[in-house]
Amino acid sequence: MLATTAFAALSQETRLEVLMLLIRSGREGMLSGQLSEALAVRQNTMSANLTVLLNAGLVRKQREGRAIRYFADFDALGRLLAFLMRDCCGGQPEMCQPVIDAIACPGGPR
Repeated sequence: MLATTAFAALSQETRLEVLMLLIRSGREGMLSGQLSEALAVRQNTMSANLTVLLNAGLVRKQREGRAIRYFADFDALGRLLAFLMRDCCGGQPEMCQPVIDAIACPGGPR
């Protein structure tokens, strides 16, 4: 995944909202129709936005009969965060800890 492609995909408000919904849905993911309904976006518009997110490598999909379920690609999101934080804090890891704490799941391993 190229960071510039990911950021370009997320520069549009609806796509950013879709990704945030998918992140919150975790392993359950969401059907494309659920995403359209939750954001009050027409299905064809949602489909176009999901295609951009798929092409950017930020989401993945799984066919369920006639429906398609979408998921945030947490591995790709982790790589994007690692890219952003790679040279963090000029060799002072304690400066990065507040960022790490802010993105860690509550109750998860630290």
